[in-house]
Amino acid sequence: MDMEKAVVHQGNWARLCAVMDRAARGEDICVGFLGGSITQGSLASRQELCYASLVADWWRRSFPAAVIRDVNAGVGGTTSQFGAARAEEDLLRYGPDVVFIEFSVNDENTPHFRETYEGLVRRVYKKGPAVVLLHNVRYDNGVSAEDVHRQVGAHYDLPSVSLRASLWRSVAAGRIPARDVTPDDLHPNDKGHALVAAAVTALLERVKAASEAGTAPEAEGPLPEPLTENAYEHSTRYRVGSGSPELAGFVPDETPQEHITQTFRRGYTACRVGDAIRFTVEGTGLAVQYRKSVKKPAPIARAVVDGDESHAVVLDANFDEDWGDCLYLQDLLVHGEDRPHTVEITITQAHENDAAPFYLASVIGSR
Repeated sequence: MDMEKAVVHQGNWARLCAVMDRAARGEDICVGFLGGSITQGSLASRQELCYASLVADWWRRSFPAAVIRDVNAGVGGTTSQFGAARAEEDLLRYGPDVVFIEFSVNDENTPHFRETYEGLVRRVYKKGPAVVLLHNVRYDNGVSAEDVHRQVGAHYDLPSVSLRASLWRSVAAGRIPARDVTPDDLHPNDKGHALVAAAVTALLERVKAASEAGTAPEAEGPLPEPLTENAYEHSTRYRVGSGSPELAGFVPDETPQEHITQTFRRGYTACRVGDAIRFTVEGTGLAVQYRKSVKKPAPIARAVVDGDESHAVVLDANFDEDWGDCLYLQDLLVHGEDRPHTVEITITQAHENDAAPFYLASVIGSR
């Protein structure tokens, strides 16, 4: 695997060099990771062997005088749209000095996810940390959202690392057997995580050399205007503790959320036909998150925005996959009028033998 090919956009290294200069002086540094299941560490045999932990270890080895904290904000099965809504609570409040963003195998290669990704990138970047973009890939077919994500990276001149340009090419050419690095063509095993980390640290080594040589680039200029309509930069989740919906049968789940991967906490449950919940949410975009369950049968609900029954959206909690319950995100309004909107969710079908109640994880408003 050619590590040099992994760095697909050098970008402006000024922020990264500044962080490394501080680390070299022995200052405290926080390294943050935001992404999906690969970032969370899926299929690594131990958490310390996932790529995020290995990259954090690189910082510790490279700057032994510094105290390096790391925050892993990876949540499996989630997209950059959800990332934009949870970035503050799950990562930014810890004050990261550098953030690695990884959503290219969770997003789709569409204009919608170019826009949601840009919203996330802008939200993180404007907080001040150095930002590095990491593009993972499916190893059976090379599919990822890298094309649209790299457009965002180039627009903001951010360092970008691609596994499609490096490890996947070796797999596709037969130089590395796929099963040596991934058991399911998506999630890396221990060796795969090590190679993902190596691709990232190849970039970091290059930046470190520039920093030590005193050849850091000039600081970036003003933040560019958005590449897209940018309707997701300011996103807010409404759930127990952060919203006051009208309840008519839905019950708040007040079980503490002890870790961000406990996604079915602080939501609302319902199990009877006619149970309803009503939110008032501001923004140009609205979405709901609910549980699609492998335990069947499960209730079915519908969501209505601003009383418009003709455009009601069905929320079917029955999940057709078999890998586990899914935190499903369903758009209700995209690029709408920027004003307060009502979102009413009502249970329309339930069964005597339902295996689990309908679980509403949150409503998201964005603009």
